[in-house]
Amino acid sequence: MRVWPPLLLLVLLAPSCVANFLLIPMDATQGNHLKAYGISYMLLHSNMDVDWLLNYRGGSFLIQYSSTLERECTLRAVTYEIISDAHKQQLLQDIQRPDANMDVIKLHKAAKIAVYSPIKISPSQFEDNDAVLLVLKYAEIPFEVIYDEEILKGDLPKYDWLHLHHEDFTGQFGRNMRRTTEADVKAQEAIATRYGYRKVPHMKLAVAKLIKEFCAGGGFLFAMCSGAETFDIALSAEGIDIVDQLDGDGIDSDAQSRLDFDQTLAFHNFKLQLDDYEGMAFSDINSSAGRWRSYGDGESYFSLFDFSAKWDVIPAMLVQNHENLIREFFGQTTAFNKNGDGYRHQFRSLYLWRIGARAMDILRRA
Repeated sequence: MRVWPPLLLLVLLAPSCVANFLLIPMDATQGNHLKAYGISYMLLHSNMDVDWLLNYRGGSFLIQYSSTLERECTLRAVTYEIISDAHKQQLLQDIQRPDANMDVIKLHKAAKIAVYSPIKISPSQFEDNDAVLLVLKYAEIPFEVIYDEEILKGDLPKYDWLHLHHEDFTGQFGRNMRRTTEADVKAQEAIATRYGYRKVPHMKLAVAKLIKEFCAGGGFLFAMCSGAETFDIALSAEGIDIVDQLDGDGIDSDAQSRLDFDQTLAFHNFKLQLDDYEGMAFSDINSSAGRWRSYGDGESYFSLFDFSAKWDVIPAMLVQNHENLIREFFGQTTAFNKNGDGYRHQFRSLYLWRIGARAMDILRRA
C-alpha cells in the first residue's frame, strides 16, 4: 500500500473537501428565487452577515459556507454553488473593477417587518391576497400584521419596515364595496369610536401622520396601489372634508384649492377626483384614473432601469431581479402619472415598489 506524506495528502484533498463559501445565484439558474430571499433573511436573523452582489447574476448572495446552510438550501429547493476562497477573491476583484457595473453590499440586520392590513380586524379576503403577504409567507420571512389600533397605541416604533397595500387613508373605504366588506367598515368605525374620533377619515389621518413620523425617525415604508396614493392625499387634506356622504355630510366646496402640499411626502399639485366613485379613482396621481379596467387585464410590459451599483446604490438595490422585462399588473392605483405635475422634484425613497416576476406569478395563481 502506498503511503502519502501528510502535507501532500492535505494539498491533494483540499480542493475537493474544503468548502469555503456558498453562492446563491439569483439569475435564471436559480430554482426558487423567493425561498432564496428567505434563506438570506434567516441568516441575518441569526446574526450572520450576508454579501449582496449587486448586478451580479441578478443580485446574488455570498455567504460563509456551513453544512447547516447547505442542508437548509437543499430543504428549501434553493439553488446554490460551493466556491473556494480563491474563487471568491477573484469574483470580488471582478466586481470591484471600475468598468464593472457591480458592487458588494454587506447586509448586517434582519428588519422587523409589519404589514398594515384589515385582515387584523375582519375577514377581508381581498387583502389576504396581497402580493407581499403571499411572498413573505412563501419565502418564510417572519412578519406581524398590524392595523389602525396598533399604530394609534404607539406600537409602530417596534418595527423597522412597514408595508401598505390597498389601504384608503382618506377614509372612503376604497370608494367602493368591491373589496371592502361591511365587516371592514364596522371594524374601522369601532376603532375610531374607541379612540375618540368622530369620523373614520379623522382616524385615518391620525394614522397617516403617525406613519409619517415613523419615516422621519428612520423607519422604512413600502407602499403600493392605493396605499401610496391616498397616504399623501390624506396628509394634504387635513382639516378639509373630501369625503362625499360616506361620513354623513358632503365635500367642502373649496377642497381642491385648500390642499396643503407641504405636508405630503412624495406627490404635490395633484387634482382630486371627488366624484369618480364608479372608477374608484382618488386623484390624477394615478396614471389610469378615469380608465377603469378589470384587474389583471394589462398586457403591456416595462423594463427595469440599469442603475449604477457603485454610485446609485439604493435604486440599484430596488431593481435586482432575474427578469429585466416585467409584465404590468393593473390595480386600483396602477402607476404614478409622470406626465402630470404630481411628482415632487426630489422623489423621496419612502414609496418602494418592487415585485419580481415570481411574485406576480404567485399573485395570478392566488
